[in-house]
Amino acid sequence: MVIRNSLNFINEFFFYISNQIRKIYLNSNFYNKKISKIDNKILEYKPSLNILSCLVKYDKKRKKIDDFFLNSIWTNSSIKEKDYKKLHNFFWLFSLDLKSSKKITQSIILNWIENNQNYNRKNWEIDTLSKRIISWISNSTLTYEESNNDFKEKFNYIVKKQINHLINEIGRSDLVNDKMIGCSAIILTGLSYKDDKVLNYGLKLLKKISDVSFDNEGFPKSRSLRQLIFYLKYFVLIRELLKESQNEIPEYLDENIYYLGQAYNFIWQTNKTSFLFNGNHEINHSDFDKYLQTQGYKFKNQSNEIGGYSIIKSKNITLAIDLGSSPDKKFSNNYQTGPLSFELIFLGKKLITNSGYFQNYKHRLNNISRSTASHSTLTIDNNSVCHFNRDKDGNPIIDKGFKTFNKKIIQEKDYLSVTGSHDGYQKKYGIIHEREIQVYPDINKLIGIDKLIKKKNSKSYNFEIRFHFMPETKVTKTQDGKAVLIEMDNSGWKFSCSDHLIDIETGLYFGKKNSFTENLNLFLSGVTINSNQTIKWEIEKI
Repeated sequence: MVIRNSLNFINEFFFYISNQIRKIYLNSNFYNKKISKIDNKILEYKPSLNILSCLVKYDKKRKKIDDFFLNSIWTNSSIKEKDYKKLHNFFWLFSLDLKSSKKITQSIILNWIENNQNYNRKNWEIDTLSKRIISWISNSTLTYEESNNDFKEKFNYIVKKQINHLINEIGRSDLVNDKMIGCSAIILTGLSYKDDKVLNYGLKLLKKISDVSFDNEGFPKSRSLRQLIFYLKYFVLIRELLKESQNEIPEYLDENIYYLGQAYNFIWQTNKTSFLFNGNHEINHSDFDKYLQTQGYKFKNQSNEIGGYSIIKSKNITLAIDLGSSPDKKFSNNYQTGPLSFELIFLGKKLITNSGYFQNYKHRLNNISRSTASHSTLTIDNNSVCHFNRDKDGNPIIDKGFKTFNKKIIQEKDYLSVTGSHDGYQKKYGIIHEREIQVYPDINKLIGIDKLIKKKNSKSYNFEIRFHFMPETKVTKTQDGKAVLIEMDNSGWKFSCSDHLIDIETGLYFGKKNSFTENLNLFLSGVTINSNQTIKWEIEKI
């Protein structure tokens, strides 16, 4: 232990020294001259704004540039970090009325160039820089057209200088999302300036991202539903840019879109529900659906399991369950530890849910939302299945993962069933958790069977099986304490378990991005024994 701690300290020390030297280098005149070497190519291809609508949610009421007072704010040191990034990534340009003054828009960009023409760690980071390039080029009607030659020269210069920096630094980033956004900015720049060298670099980077980020079925290795849709949007965007600029579309790009599209259809299009697994939160993708339809994309899927998720449904009931293993630690920065957790939907309304995800990893609520107790599944000894450490950038990553197995899915007209097991509690507690959920659509009834299978003798531990509800759901325990009545706006239900104590407590719901509200959850509790245990529970409509 002492040796390991010493090695960790030495590694952290050398990383700190290396990082400090890197900062000095990036701010040096030598580096500035390196990225300032540019060619004389001018902006030629200007993408249609409708192609970018997959990334940007346009306000129904567009604003005029005259409503913005931005020239003096570039040097405002009191602006909040979140607002600072939004200001400097220039995505607010997409909210402008195209009748806005080109002269004012271009003067704001010129003012930015004068204040930020050299590398600045705060506003030249990959995410902010990449979005700025995408926004400047895509909004060329306002940012570039009808400008004088002096402005165009400065505009072209600063775009290429930033791209040189981006190409130089993007390989050092461990954040795949940043790489994807940066890759899109590089490809767009290569297309717009007809620079084959830049374009080919971007396409090679895209292939690397594709090879590293997806499993054999084309699903993100992070198992993040939010990241699945993020990838699909950017892959479709790049394809449409290549298509409109009359460039060849790589075969791997079409293949990635095909598999991502199948998963998107499975997760969202056939359900129109945001399932709260592994970093997801409530979001409506209907605008993206319209975009895909307009661009001629139509995805189909006949499977009942993709990416470790199973979704089975009848006319009235939809059951979604996480049957997947934990992702590799390098893909786990938004992972939540809820193996075999499930969500139950009746006529479009969630009856059973998970608690959702608090996205800000610097906030203590992020840790709470990652916990197994925040999911509708089993916890032992009040511990989560996985624990998290911090990487060099402070992002939480899994320390040790788990595997799922014995998966079985049955989907018939009058009977649905899902079964799975995981070994997340085996090493510490000697227990395998197996869950089977049976659905009887004709009588609107669900039977759950949770088994604690002993693999070795150990002392007794407390366990709980939780079932979370939406904040608006009303929950009442019956007088005899053997059942709980659940009231939704479209139905009433009874939860019962004859062999274990049922109780209700207040919890937190994180379904809306970076916010929380109180909700209720019920839980079954008991104590493990040195033999196999079976906990049977039922949910039926009343």
